[in-house]
Amino acid sequence: MKQIYRRTFLGGAVASAAWAAARPVRIGIVGVGGRGYGLLRILLDLEGVEIPAVCDIDTKRLARAQDFVEKTRGKRPEGYSRGEEDFRRLAERTDLDAVLCATSWQWHTPVALAAMRASKYAAVEVPAGVTLEQCWELVKTSEQTRMPCMMLENVNYFRNVMLVQNMIDQGLFGEVVHCAGGYHHDTRFLAFLQNGESSWRTKFAEKLNGNLYPTHPIGPIARWMRINHGDRFARLVSMSTVSRGFNAYAARKLGPAHESATRRYAQGDVNTTLLKTERGYTVALGYECQTPRPYDLAFRVQGTKGSYSGTLEKIYVESDDPTQGEKWSDLQPYYDKYEHPMWKQAVSAAGRYSHGGGDFFVLRDFVEAVRQRSQTPIDVYDSATWSAIFPLTIQSVAAGSSTVEFPDFTGGKWRNA
Repeated sequence: MKQIYRRTFLGGAVASAAWAAARPVRIGIVGVGGRGYGLLRILLDLEGVEIPAVCDIDTKRLARAQDFVEKTRGKRPEGYSRGEEDFRRLAERTDLDAVLCATSWQWHTPVALAAMRASKYAAVEVPAGVTLEQCWELVKTSEQTRMPCMMLENVNYFRNVMLVQNMIDQGLFGEVVHCAGGYHHDTRFLAFLQNGESSWRTKFAEKLNGNLYPTHPIGPIARWMRINHGDRFARLVSMSTVSRGFNAYAARKLGPAHESATRRYAQGDVNTTLLKTERGYTVALGYECQTPRPYDLAFRVQGTKGSYSGTLEKIYVESDDPTQGEKWSDLQPYYDKYEHPMWKQAVSAAGRYSHGGGDFFVLRDFVEAVRQRSQTPIDVYDSATWSAIFPLTIQSVAAGSSTVEFPDFTGGKWRNA
């Protein structure tokens, strides 16, 4: 998609400046459950944001969101709850600049498509798409409508992630040849509803086997390795262990005779994926949500001059001093020297919000892009590329862990981006 600058989009820098000064950013939200409601609260803390409409099939959640907006801003947003596709009526409103989607995964792409086709900016929770067809449709629709689509990958804005980004940009690690990361998070507490039925997340795991939640680790890694901005993912191979975690957990919580304890789950307890880039660099990606373990994104950066361990939160930089030895160093001195400018400017504000401030920054950047009518910092090519790991790993696992070619969603633009 051609970069959308204010001058080209609105026909002049003066017109754009007047638009930004005169009008607020008006956002409709689709899905105001736990995640959507949290994002709504942050949006209303941002200057110049209005919420004219909200959508949810759960009328209690819808009313809670409407009540909060009315209490905060004095005006009640219109509610949309006429079935699963009522978001289409919301997207067609003429008093919206953007539509944000925080629903279950399968609706992310349909909502984003409806927004872009109605000439609205689209913001979607992760992943942006769950099939290759959805990822391609997002790209093609964004290119055709010239409307941006931004996946709200908050981990890209974590303080340590942006510190590492700044150190890479400053050349501290030399040439980055390998990165690793994963979503290692015991989410079994979300697996079953109170009546013992599978949650919507678990229903995916009943049928699919691969890396079903790749974007949290791959978003930062893709930035660190300049994926779509000088390099691209060329191929991957993925494999999973057997599935035991959900059965054991359900047997303990619901009883060994419960159907959730005896049901067959396709998703293996641990998935491991290897990716290779066009320029010859590699990525190791993990996914583990069905077994007991502490939360860990397990980031690692390996360069020709040093390395970073996210699990240890330490750094090693090669030195000519023979007395240094092969020892990890604390990060604090590096924060003092390499703290990302964004965090330097807003560390106190961001620290009040969820996910270590990541939610604040990702929403702030999206709102500012809409306000300026510019391209979003995470564009549709990034959103599609990071999300495509979901279906590609499923394909690889199903084919006996064979190598799968990675599509180039940019159509070659990655070479000069």
